[in-house]
Amino acid sequence: MAKKATAAGDKAKSKSGAKKAKTKSSDAPKGAKKAKKAKSSSKSSSAADVVFKLAEHPIVAELIAIGATAAVAAIAKGGSEKSGRSSTKAVKDAGKAAAAAIGARLVSEFKEVKRSAEAATAKKKA
Repeated sequence: MAKKATAAGDKAKSKSGAKKAKTKSSDAPKGAKKAKKAKSSSKSSSAADVVFKLAEHPIVAELIAIGATAAVAAIAKGGSEKSGRSSTKAVKDAGKAAAAAIGARLVSEFKEVKRSAEAATAKKKA
């Protein structure tokens, strides 16, 4: 249940809120507020650009495909068993299968990169 507001609490909040609103509007000119808004929106658009560029990377697309395939396979396997499992359990199993498949692919990718890096350093030393 919600607490009942007291008269003293309401007055204290309204007074401090009025002071804050007054000082904010008098401290900063209107142009500065617009500049701040534009700056914050440019940060969010650059962050979105980074996410989109990351999503376009071939390894990310491959990992998503691997995870989706593993999830579909887990759901199909769960549906064929007809053991009366709930859909929540099937979704959890699908998520676990997707995570395992993505993890295995990442491990193999890192091992491959490490092997090629070691071969390159050995080639430079020789």
